[in-house]
Amino acid sequence: MAIDDIKSRLLGKHVQIHKLDFEILEEDDTLKIIPHAEQETAVKTLPVTRVELVKNDSKTNIKIRCKIREIDSGGPYLLVSFSLFMFIGSIVAFLGTGGKGEYASLIYTMLAISVGMFTIFWIRMEQGYFDYVRKIREYVKKQCAV
Repeated sequence: MAIDDIKSRLLGKHVQIHKLDFEILEEDDTLKIIPHAEQETAVKTLPVTRVELVKNDSKTNIKIRCKIREIDSGGPYLLVSFSLFMFIGSIVAFLGTGGKGEYASLIYTMLAISVGMFTIFWIRMEQGYFDYVRKIREYVKKQCAV
C-alpha cells in the first residue's frame, strides 16, 4: 500500500486495549501510538509505539518500535536491578562458601527471593506491557492488510 493510504487508515483512530484508550498521531513522518492514561488509578507500565513508514519501490515497509513511557520506566528498572544484584550476591556467596556453613540458608533464601521476584515481575509484564505491545502490532497489521 502507499504511505498515504496507510496513514489515512491509521491517523486519528483510537484503539481500545484492556479498557484503555490509545490514540494514533503523526509526528515527524512517523505515526505515534500513545496511551491516554490520565484517568488510570492502577499502576501500569504502558508502551509508546512508533510506526515508521518507509517507501520501498511499489511497497511500503512498516517498522513498529515500542518503548516504555519514561514515567513508567523507573519501577521496572529498579526491580530488575535489585533482583539482579540479589541474584549475583547470592551466587558469589554460594561460590565463596561452597554452599555450606552457617550462611547456607541465607544464601538459598536470597537466591529464591531474587528468582521469585523476577518471575513475578516477568509474568506481570507479559500480562501488561507485552500484551499491549502485541495487541497494538496486531491492530496495525490488520489495518495495513490489503
